[in-house]
Parts: sequence; C-alpha cells; structure tokens
Amino acid sequence: MYKPAKRLEGLGASVFTEMDNLKKELEKEGKVLINLSIGSPDRAPAMEIRQVLSQAVLDETQYGYTLTRGTEEFRKVCAAWYLDRFGVSLNSETEVLPLMGSQDGLAHIFLAYIDPGDMALIPDPGYPIYTAGLILAGGEKVAVPLLEENGFLPDLRKIDPDIARKAKLMLLNYPNNPTAAVATLSFFEEVVEFAKEYDLLICHDVAYSELAFEGYRPVSFLQVRGAKEVGIEFHSVSKTYNLAGARLGFVVGNADVIGTLSQLKSNIDYGVFAPVLKAGAFALSSVQDSVEENRNAYQRRRDILIEGCASAGWNIPIPKGSMFIWAPVPTKQDSVTFARELAREAGVIVVPGLAFGDHGEGYVRIAMVQEESVLREAVGRIQRFLGKQ
Repeated sequence: MYKPAKRLEGLGASVFTEMDNLKKELEKEGKVLINLSIGSPDRAPAMEIRQVLSQAVLDETQYGYTLTRGTEEFRKVCAAWYLDRFGVSLNSETEVLPLMGSQDGLAHIFLAYIDPGDMALIPDPGYPIYTAGLILAGGEKVAVPLLEENGFLPDLRKIDPDIARKAKLMLLNYPNNPTAAVATLSFFEEVVEFAKEYDLLICHDVAYSELAFEGYRPVSFLQVRGAKEVGIEFHSVSKTYNLAGARLGFVVGNADVIGTLSQLKSNIDYGVFAPVLKAGAFALSSVQDSVEENRNAYQRRRDILIEGCASAGWNIPIPKGSMFIWAPVPTKQDSVTFARELAREAGVIVVPGLAFGDHGEGYVRIAMVQEESVLREAVGRIQRFLGKQ
C-alpha cells in the first residue's frame, strides 16, 4: 500500500465520518431519513439565472480556459454589487478575484500565507475548512473560543498577546457557521485595531451575508475604515443564488493579498468556467427578487423548526441569519450521543457540535435544507423522540 502524506493525517473530522457511516448504515436498514446535516442549498437558482447559464453553455466559444482572474465583466459586477450593498469601493482590477466557490479561496489562502509551523487564529467552533486548510499548509492552529456568553464572538482581549504577535492570520465568519451568530460594525472596528496592533491578516468569510431574517442586513468587515489595509473578505455566489454545484464565489479587499492569492491559484488551476461567470454576473447585477424570496423561504423554515421544537420543550435561540440553527442539546447527553440517538430512533440527521471543535460540545447544528412539509415531518419525529426521553 502507498502511504499518504503526513499532512493528510489531521484531515477528516472523525465525528463527521462517524455520522456519515451511521447514515449509510440506517439507509441500508431501510430507514427513511430526513437529512438536516448538509449545509448545501436545496432550492434551485431563479429561472432567469438558469436561462443565462443555459444559453452560455450552448455557445461554442465558451469552452476555452478562463484566466484565474476571471472575466472583466464579472469583476466589475462584483465591485458594483459591493458598492451598492455595503457602500464599499473596490478596484475591480486589483481588489476582486473570482473563486471556484468561497471554500476554494479559504483553503488556498493558507497555502499563500502560512509556512510550516506558522500560527493562525481559528474560531472554535468553526467551519472545518478553516482547520483543514491550515493543516494542509503545515500551520499550527490556535483555537479561539466562540462562547454563548459573548454572543459567539471571539473575545479579543483574552487572546494571549504573545500568541497574537506570533500568529500570521485570523479567520472570522459572520453570519456564522455553525452558530448562526452575527457581528456588528463596532466588533469589526475592534478587529481592525487588533489586526494593526499585532500585524495580522484578517480573513472574513461572509458567505451568508444575504441570508438574514426580519429585515436584518449583515454588515461587511470592509465597511470599517482601514479594513482593506489588514484584510480580505470571501463571498459566496453559490449560497446567495442557490448555485452551489456551479461553484462560484469571490474574494475582495487588500490588493496585495488578492494578488498573492491569484498568483498561487494561477499555478494550481485555471479560472471558473466562463458560462458560470456569466450566470454569476447576471445574478449579481439583476433584480434581487430571488434573493428576497430565498430569505423568506428560509425564515419560514426556521420558524417551523424553532416553534415545533419549542412545543416539545426544546427551546432554541432564534437565529438572525445563515441557513443553520445552533441548538443546545436538550437532554443530559453529549452532542454525539444525542445526534446518534436522534438518527437511530427518529431518523433525523443533525451534526454534533463537537464536529466543529471542542467548544461546539453541548450543541447540534440543524441545517434548514428541506422543504417545509419535510421539516414539519422532522419536527413531529423530534417531538415524539423527546417525549420518550
């Protein structure tokens, strides 16, 4: 047998693997499962977006390699969208870079800036690619706790100054996955000051900026004065417009960092498929009715789950954004045991909080990625399950 590289040894969270194996086992047993674990949109893109994509795919001139920097059209549209949405001015030539989904850039930013042994400040709980990307680059993870008493925001004052000076990069993500927490401009102002004091590169993942409820509008880290001096921001076209399989995102901000990331990617891959860029440009520049419809759909889903669980005595904080619910375990079990039993007895699959880091223990993540009728069925199953506890 060929031995894999040592860098792969830390990949693949065991909790995710265990839950995936359990899901396959239950499916073999013939159990009908409701999967609320995968954070991938289940809704289709708007018809107009699909039509643009379809027409571009039929164009025989669209099948050549695309440059890593994508098309001028897409970059200009991204810059215009940021100006309209956040009031942030961007140079489309130097401060915008298309990505094959935001996760692509999130993984590569570590290769661009982390040498073996370098430290990075990573949120805990946090989206797994933050840790995986760091491991692949040979970096050392410094877990930054996200605690309920602090609104699941990192307490910058509690980060050891010596560690902060050694660290090269800090990852942030709001609206947050998995906690669904949101951040304010005043918090990001503190982050910019912190980054300047300790010479840190800030990487903000804002994939869920357009998935927020009751009129709440998430802010951009780059809205803070001086933010472009210390950081970049990753955005997901995939999540905003239900184009997950098409793999499209972009990163904006500090021109030097964007240039370095572009240089790295130009040695690894080519650009996003041209028809996908055309569809993305159309989505970002067209009437945003489909985005509002998406928000309303997820808000209804959220309410079905929150209200249904509350009727069974499972009181869950109401998220203001993202496609996730971060729910405290309602029994005297650890998160893995609870998720395992909920799957076996109720056929509802959620992710144990431990899968996102040690500080995720005590919670489970519920993804709102099924139609309302399916979620009502899930709620009924959860109610019966909790009634037996």
